[in-house]
Amino acid sequence: MTTKFKYEAKDAAGKVVKGSVSAASQADAVADLRRRNLTPVEVTKAGGFGSWFGGGGGAGGKAGKRGMAKKASCKKGELEVFTRQLSTMLGAGIPMLEALEILADQAESPGFAFCLDKVVNDIRSGSDLSKSMEPHKKVFSHIYVSMIRAGEVSGQIDIILQRLAEYLEAAAHLRSEIKSAMTYPVISLFLVIGIASFLMIGIVPSFKPVFDSLEVELPGLTVVIMDIAFFMRDYWYLIFGGMGAAFFGLKIAVKTPKGELIKDHVMLRLPVFGILFKKVALSRFARTFSTLVKSGVPILGAMEIVSDTSGNLVISNIVNSARDSVKNGDSLSEPFTKSTVFPPMVVKMMAIGERSGALDALLEKIAEFYDQQVEAEVKGLTSMIEPIMIAIMGVIVGGIVLAVFLPIFKLQEKLSGG
Repeated sequence: MTTKFKYEAKDAAGKVVKGSVSAASQADAVADLRRRNLTPVEVTKAGGFGSWFGGGGGAGGKAGKRGMAKKASCKKGELEVFTRQLSTMLGAGIPMLEALEILADQAESPGFAFCLDKVVNDIRSGSDLSKSMEPHKKVFSHIYVSMIRAGEVSGQIDIILQRLAEYLEAAAHLRSEIKSAMTYPVISLFLVIGIASFLMIGIVPSFKPVFDSLEVELPGLTVVIMDIAFFMRDYWYLIFGGMGAAFFGLKIAVKTPKGELIKDHVMLRLPVFGILFKKVALSRFARTFSTLVKSGVPILGAMEIVSDTSGNLVISNIVNSARDSVKNGDSLSEPFTKSTVFPPMVVKMMAIGERSGALDALLEKIAEFYDQQVEAEVKGLTSMIEPIMIAIMGVIVGGIVLAVFLPIFKLQEKLSGG
């Protein structure tokens, strides 16, 4: 039994062709169009809503998945795997278009399959890989497209893709390290706030009738704790409302250029965590800069991308200053010497690399050094934060318990003295 399908496709010249075809299934209709050297853009059952969007591959299961997606997106880790696989396939001699079609067919998320199909369609229409990727900024970043472009110019696209995969994997590992460093203290902080709030709002006020019946003067600590407890119980909505307003106010403030700059300055100077954030920023700077220079991206273009992707406005401003210095024919490393963010070792290694022509290699060494430093810092923070949070919780809970029991101890003293 055959079904009629309406289609929109592109011929070899890139011209849009519309018509209808009879086939047993949507996948068979797509295969029929491909045999006619047409690239299906949309295949819809006549009178129905199911459709197939794509760039030339795809069986029935993938067709449904592509139809679900309306915009390009990418799951965590999917881009790294795609980049590594594309590099391997091109290195093995598989043509670019065929490799992309295979990877589009095996893409797990609908958004990424949709994105790759669009890329394949654009390449079939005569676009370069970098130009085909450029519109999908949520999937392919500025640095990604720039490195692909450099690979196209140099004719070493498979090698560039391998470097890109290594860069993405290293960046993902760094993000994982930061996440693991921040997760425990954040959870512990919320636990401390939750336990303290429960004790102060739900438990402490219930002791007031008991204290009133004791007919003894309450100790200063008990009076303070009771006053705080009753304030929290009676005005909890003001406290939590104020905290919420402060949170959203700060969130809005840091989105302004001045607010973001202040936030980034503070982040680098925070006690305990400031050192970690600084080392992460230096690692990201060195790895991005090294990867771009090694891939053949011109130095000024590389510095512009490094500035845009630094993730910290303080670092970004220093890189922009260095870029202006290079534009004027001055030394690359000179502006970094005036900064307190970049240690003398980093600046000297950059200066040596600039003089010797081995800037990319020395930047890579810097990135590896700070990656190791970040790992060591995370382990140190984890082992240090645990006892600190336990001590804070002990002080808070212990203080509340002591405030509750002090009047009872005072009554015992009064009775034994009487």
